[in-house]
Amino acid sequence: MMATTTDAAEQWELESFSGPDFVSLAPTELAELGRERHAEYVTAEPFPHIALDDFFDAALLREVLNQTPSLARGGGDVQRMSNENEEKLASVGELQFGPLTAHLMRYLNSEPFLHFLEELTGIRNLIPDPHFEGGGHHEIRPGGFLKVHADFNRHGPTGLDRRLNALIYLNQDWREEYGGHLELWDREMTRCVRRILPVFNRLVVFTTTSNTFHGHPEPLRCPQGMSRKSLALYYYTNGRPADELESGQETHSTLFRQRPGVSETSRLRKLRGAAKSVIKAVTPPIVVSAANRLRGS
Repeated sequence: MMATTTDAAEQWELESFSGPDFVSLAPTELAELGRERHAEYVTAEPFPHIALDDFFDAALLREVLNQTPSLARGGGDVQRMSNENEEKLASVGELQFGPLTAHLMRYLNSEPFLHFLEELTGIRNLIPDPHFEGGGHHEIRPGGFLKVHADFNRHGPTGLDRRLNALIYLNQDWREEYGGHLELWDREMTRCVRRILPVFNRLVVFTTTSNTFHGHPEPLRCPQGMSRKSLALYYYTNGRPADELESGQETHSTLFRQRPGVSETSRLRKLRGAAKSVIKAVTPPIVVSAANRLRGS
C-alpha cells in the first residue's frame, strides 16, 4: 500500500530530527563546547557536575513534553517506588517513549553526544545504555520525594561501571516554591553544597561514584495536576579509576543516606502534611466544611 502525502511528510519530519536538530551545534562545535566547559565541570563542588540551560531546541523539547505520558496509570512498563526512601514513578524500557522522545534518547546515546560528554568530563570510552536501565521517564507527583543517595554503581546485565548521569528537566513554568530541587551533598553528608531547580530545558550532568550523594529529599509542593518530570540517562565504562573504588563496595545497589538533623519522625510528619494538602486540594469545600463541623462537635 502506497504511503499518503501526509504519512510521507510525517516520516520525513521524524527522520529529520537528528542530533543537529536537537541542539544548535554541529558535532565538532558540540565537542568544542565540552572542552570549553571542562574546567568548570571538574572543579565543581561537591563533586564534578554542570547545569546547562537551554541546551536543546525549545520547540522540539516542548513536543517531547507533549509526548510525555503520566506514569500514574501504572502497568508493566511503569515502576512505582513507594517506600521510606522514595515516592516516585519511572518508565521501564522504551515503551513509554513517544516517537520524538525515542529519537531524542537515541541521539543522547549517539557518538556526537558521547564525544561531547567525554570532552566535558574527561572520562573516555563512554558506553551508553540502550536498555535505559533505571533511566527513561522519571516522574514525582505532589508529596513525592527521593531521599539523598549514591546510585547503583554497575550495570546489571553487563557489569559495566556507571560513571555519569545526565538529567533533562521538562518542567515548564516551574516556581521556586514548588521545590523539587536536585540537592548535591558532600561525601561526609554534613551539608548540601548546591541545589538545582528542575526547570524546563535544563541539562544536568554529574559524575557517579559511591560518594556522589544527591537527591530530592523534601516532599514536592507543586499544585495538583502538575508533577516533576525528567528524562534520565546513564553512561558507563569498562572499569574505573582505582581512586574511585571503595573497599567492600565494589558492587552495590542504591546507597541511601540520612541527612543530619532530619529524623525519620520529622520526615514522616512532613509527608503527612503534604498528603493532607493534596487531599484538601481535591476535596470539595462543602465536604471539608462538614468534616470540620464534625471534628468540632
